[in-house]
Parts: sequence; structure tokens; C-alpha cells
Amino acid sequence: MSAAELSRQIKVPTNRITEILNGQGSITGDTALRLGHFFGTSAEFWMNLQKLYELRLADQKAGDTIKALPTLASRGNKQGGSQPRPL
Repeated sequence: MSAAELSRQIKVPTNRITEILNGQGSITGDTALRLGHFFGTSAEFWMNLQKLYELRLADQKAGDTIKALPTLASRGNKQGGSQPRPL
């Protein structure tokens, strides 16, 4: 099925589907509901795909920098092993 045909079936502009397919647009709640209805899946399935895609992009871009940041556990260990205060 082409992007144009899918867009006709779920009644959205063709560029919405092509942008999603090209990684230039994201799956919105509205689109997730439409895709879920059309394919017989849940809207959550489509939103989770979007979330996973965004997390992978963020990890590729900043993952190494983020992994080098301190953690709450490492802060506690540097302060003589004291327990972190509750939030």
C-alpha cells in the first residue's frame, strides 16, 4: 500500500504519512488513533513506536554524554556512603 493510499483510507494529508515514513514527522495522538483503527491495533501501539523511535534518536545523539553524567547512587557513595534524602 502506498503512503497516498493509506492517507486516503485514514483521511489525513499524504504529507503526514510521508513525513512519518521519512523520519521527518511524528505520530500524533490523532494519527495513532487512525492507524490503530485502520490496522486493528491500539493507538498505544503506535504511540509506543513513536516513543521508542525518539528514545533511540536521543540515545544516538546524546547517549554517551548522558551515560557519563553522575547518578544519584554515585553521589551518595562520594559523600561517605550516606543514604540519599527522600524527595
